[in-house]
Amino acid sequence: MPESITFDLPIAGMTCASCAGRVERALRKVAGAEQVNVNLATEQARVQAPADRLPALVEAVSQAGYSVPTHSVELNIGGMTCASCAGRVERALNKLPGVRSVSVNLASERAHVELLGQLDSATLIAAVERAGYSASLPHTDTASSDDGARRLRNERWAVALAVLLALPLVLPMLLQPFGIAWMLPAWAQFALATPVQFILGARFYVAAWKAVRAGAGNMDLLVALGTSAGYGLSLYEWARAMPGMMPHLYFEASAVVIALVLLGKYLESRAKRQTASAIRALEALRPERALQVVDGVERDVPISALRLGDLVLVKPGERFPVDGEVVEGQSHADEALISGESLPVPKQPGDRVTGGAINGEGRLLVRTLALGTETVLARIIRLVEDAQAAKAPIQKLVDRVSQVFVPAVLVLALLTLIGWWLAGATLEVALINAVAVLVIACPCALGLATPTAIMAGTGVAARHGILIKDAEALERAHAVNRVVFDKTGTLTSGSPRIVHHHALDGDDAQLLQQAGALQRGSEHPLAKAVLDACAEQGLDVPDIRDSQSLTGRGIAGSLDGRELALGNRRMLDESGLQPGELADSARTWEAEGRTLSWLIERSPQPRVLGLFAFGDSLKPGAEQAVRQLAGRNISSHLLTGDNRGSAAVVAQALGIADVHAEVLPADKAAEVAALKKTGVVAMVGDGINDAPALAAADIGIAMGGGTDVAMQAAGITLMRGDPRLVPAALEISRKTYAKIRQNLFWAFIYNLIGIPLAAFGLLNPVLAGAAMALSSVSVVSNALLLKTWKPDTPTEEHKA
Repeated sequence: MPESITFDLPIAGMTCASCAGRVERALRKVAGAEQVNVNLATEQARVQAPADRLPALVEAVSQAGYSVPTHSVELNIGGMTCASCAGRVERALNKLPGVRSVSVNLASERAHVELLGQLDSATLIAAVERAGYSASLPHTDTASSDDGARRLRNERWAVALAVLLALPLVLPMLLQPFGIAWMLPAWAQFALATPVQFILGARFYVAAWKAVRAGAGNMDLLVALGTSAGYGLSLYEWARAMPGMMPHLYFEASAVVIALVLLGKYLESRAKRQTASAIRALEALRPERALQVVDGVERDVPISALRLGDLVLVKPGERFPVDGEVVEGQSHADEALISGESLPVPKQPGDRVTGGAINGEGRLLVRTLALGTETVLARIIRLVEDAQAAKAPIQKLVDRVSQVFVPAVLVLALLTLIGWWLAGATLEVALINAVAVLVIACPCALGLATPTAIMAGTGVAARHGILIKDAEALERAHAVNRVVFDKTGTLTSGSPRIVHHHALDGDDAQLLQQAGALQRGSEHPLAKAVLDACAEQGLDVPDIRDSQSLTGRGIAGSLDGRELALGNRRMLDESGLQPGELADSARTWEAEGRTLSWLIERSPQPRVLGLFAFGDSLKPGAEQAVRQLAGRNISSHLLTGDNRGSAAVVAQALGIADVHAEVLPADKAAEVAALKKTGVVAMVGDGINDAPALAAADIGIAMGGGTDVAMQAAGITLMRGDPRLVPAALEISRKTYAKIRQNLFWAFIYNLIGIPLAAFGLLNPVLAGAAMALSSVSVVSNALLLKTWKPDTPTEEHKA
């Protein structure tokens, strides 16, 4: 039974003494609960119970009809190197009374703690520090970002220095096959290996000690044990060598292991930083200041000074600082952030606007409806944070194997020492054979298996326009059997164009000229589509007179003595005109999800002249990408915020059967999560609204030309935005993952064969060191075979 501790539980909902009595009786029924005292005045219950009974106590209060309020604290955690570190931090925090739940995210290096009562952050930080790690409250400035970049630079320099020092030690081994017998003197080897072992490799000793203290084993412990064995044996052989004799030394083994494992750690740190930068990019979308309007006077104030109901002025081109409702003014808003809709949305009094969206051409007065953590953007940020908690599967496997591997090797080395000594061998022979067991079991190849394959795979992928940012992306993308595509900007160009147009008098060219005249000088996306169509057909666009904007409806002007107007159905209705024979075309095109614009003559004779339908065009290669995926038994799905008609047209053209349209960001993540129950899912997108879904998927793929947020949230970025690179990215992932598995096989097979040979005295430390080096060479050579990979679809090499 766990040790009993005292819980002070806040109780919400008690109104009288009988309420307190019901809570007390409910708590006494919990197994192990004793000394229960409920105080109505302070609205608290003090209970002495075993530490693991907290969930039962909370549930008892809930069943009695009351609640235990909770609050959460976020902590930055420093010093974690693997999944077992995250587990130790979680266990340390869970031991504190009042902690309801803990979730440690290794990728973002953060801990999310749900608390009961008034446990302060200082107590949490102290618990983490007692576990051997550092903790702090998150910073809102750029200090933490600068610290992360500085740490990454320091790691890069450490790798470079370790390689520089280890290279002269490896050189004799590289020259030996060419008949060149050359060896550095012992003092020189000692001078080169010692700083690598104890200065550059100090981090492994620190992490290994933490693992031993926690009763666990990890990769750091393997590195510390293996390299220390090689280094220690070198000192022993050097000390016992006769004057003038060159002893067998193993300094090169320890130095090379440290150098190469440092390289793997650097790659891991870089991946973590790139993952965390997605959150920073999202947070950067929040405006820091707003124009508050009080009694008609504008004041520039920080967002934190605003309150619900305050009025803020948003100028053209600015981001909305809050979620709110338009009180005054008319404009358009780019809400791709929320809906994924490629076209600007008209805004007028009474319409809702979303913080982070971009205001169009008009000035808007907005009443604040949501601030801080309650805004839509803040919720998106939380979704990304929650979805980015994935851990690299292969690395978790290696950590689990390491926990068994380390004690097993130690036991075998000890048994070797004792066995040879009892068999009558000298202590020196027994010790050399035992050290041979440790040397052959050195985790060099094990540490290289994953990072070398990742380096080779990401390098060749980058040359073909595929940027793979982290190990998890490569390790999981090989198993993808479902690809979910966003529509706008991913499968389509993201820019509207004229899909259909029809003139009642049959002169479509004149209709296009008249529309172009009205749209000259406008920056609206639909105006650009009209003018682009005129340019493509070589049409001269005449000048318009008395041009005026019909806010929320369209535009009007005079041409050749006639007053013309181009706009939406609202403009048509206000003019008292009917679609007439264009009604059927309008219904058909609306069913396709097209945006309609009517060209009318307002005077001298009010009438409808024609109709335009705007839509998006498919990207070149989109159909081929879907076909290639189908050829590999990978199903394609369409998930978009656009309307159902538009989504159906794209899906039909590409041969995609599963379509989900009009889906908001939170629902996108939920749809992806549901699909993950039936397979391994890749999400392909380009917009901010895709970020939660990209993070929620097993693997996120961002299209080039999309937002920085989408690229940071994704594990893979396609540099040119070509959909055909999606199947290519999955293919290089499959090949790289195959190399990782092959490398792990070679890393273990040397140990499985070499350890018994060393234990039986058939492998001296020299051969053991050579076998260890050979295992590393085989792993690196196997990984380098990836450099010959080329995608099935010829693509231009990406040049930095």
